[in-house]
Amino acid sequence: MDSFLVALKAVVDGLGATVLLPIVIFVIALILGAKPGRAFRAGVMIGVAFIGINLIIGLMWTSLSDVSHAMVVNTGIKRDIVDVGWPSAAAIAFGSSVGLWVIPVAIAVNIVLLFAKLTRTLNVDVWNFWHFAFVGSLVVAATNSLPMGICAAAVMTVIALFFADWTAKGVQRFYGIPGVSITTLASSPVLLIAIVVNWVIELIPGLRDIHLDTDTIQRRLGVVGEPVVMGLVIGLVLGVLGYWNIAPADMVTKVLKTGMSLAAVMVLLPRMVKILMEGLIPVAEAAREFIQKRSGGQATEDQGINIGLDSAILIGHPAAISSALLLVPIAILLSVILPGNRVILFADLAVIPFIVALTAPLLNGNVLRMVIVGTVTLLIGFYFAMYLAPLFTSAAVASGFKLPENATMITSIADGFLWPPSLTVALANVAGYGGIALLLLVTLVAIWFFRRNEAAWERLAGSEDTTAADQSVPASGTIKIAGD
Repeated sequence: MDSFLVALKAVVDGLGATVLLPIVIFVIALILGAKPGRAFRAGVMIGVAFIGINLIIGLMWTSLSDVSHAMVVNTGIKRDIVDVGWPSAAAIAFGSSVGLWVIPVAIAVNIVLLFAKLTRTLNVDVWNFWHFAFVGSLVVAATNSLPMGICAAAVMTVIALFFADWTAKGVQRFYGIPGVSITTLASSPVLLIAIVVNWVIELIPGLRDIHLDTDTIQRRLGVVGEPVVMGLVIGLVLGVLGYWNIAPADMVTKVLKTGMSLAAVMVLLPRMVKILMEGLIPVAEAAREFIQKRSGGQATEDQGINIGLDSAILIGHPAAISSALLLVPIAILLSVILPGNRVILFADLAVIPFIVALTAPLLNGNVLRMVIVGTVTLLIGFYFAMYLAPLFTSAAVASGFKLPENATMITSIADGFLWPPSLTVALANVAGYGGIALLLLVTLVAIWFFRRNEAAWERLAGSEDTTAADQSVPASGTIKIAGD
């Protein structure tokens, strides 16, 4: 069995998401009844789109990592828990004992829930199964039980599918991407924090009346408010904050390169999402026809199957990128001023767009509210990270990961700062299998309540535009501020 799991993992790692995903999409489209030629083109277009998305995210990652590292160095702070970034966390997760099991386990859980009609999401984002394996590896480090770690990974799969179903309508409405849901566990848990923070904001006079979305910014600022210019300006400001104390000639070069790189990200990512949609639409149509044929024409749009994808397809929206860029210096400031903080941020500041992207439908692209939600998420996240750091480090050592020099412990924003890993580990520590079972039971109860009143739950996650008709946020992501 182990040899099969090792071979399966080797195939997934060898092909990578940009090759494996088109193959999976092609097979799914054929099963749903799409013509072979159309299914083949859909798979290829989706693969091309993800290659483009990954290239542009790589550009953003390099620019943000460099400037944020410079900003952190400028603060002069020293901490014993080092942020090593999500690529390291993914390597640790897939290199762990749970990493061998996570792919067949997650697929099996997804199939069972589909047949039991407890989910409408078919998760094809196999590469991001590492989030499930990561939580499982932490449980193994805490309890020294591989079976319990595998059970924890299975429960994470259920939680990810629940959030994917809950947020699907909001994602499709706000981002204009049909037939998809988001299964990335680094993005969906922030929804609960966003709901609470948004409710508090609505109680504060003045603050609740500020609708700072990208359409309004562009309308008020003209050319300066266009996404490409916003990216340039934010990049220049971040560049100055990071490189102000180096040689003038080098500073000018680095600042300008940062500005142009982020301007390019603001323009090119939405273009790649359009290519992605070109591939997704035939699959969505085939899924709709498949459901209609098997229901005698009685099925509604709400009864279709959504394709679960990476939240990378969302971060091309100007609201997601701009709010995330504004959160970079805020995150560094928090690392300096938070009492008792032992975490120093380095590698994962560029992951912030993934953290906030799924809040945009609920907040209707209101950049100010997204920044507030992101700030609260990061603030709480530092303490989650400190709680998990010993286990994170133990799991890393067990998987053969080499710790950075001068680092006593390690963490990452992508998973270390979020509540599902901390909650799962805490329950496993306190009650063992009973704690994991309790988490599964609570999730299944939430699914049951969701199925009883889907419209209300979906509205809570942003399925409807709650701004005034003349202040609505278009799917294209162009920018509006209410209050004129």
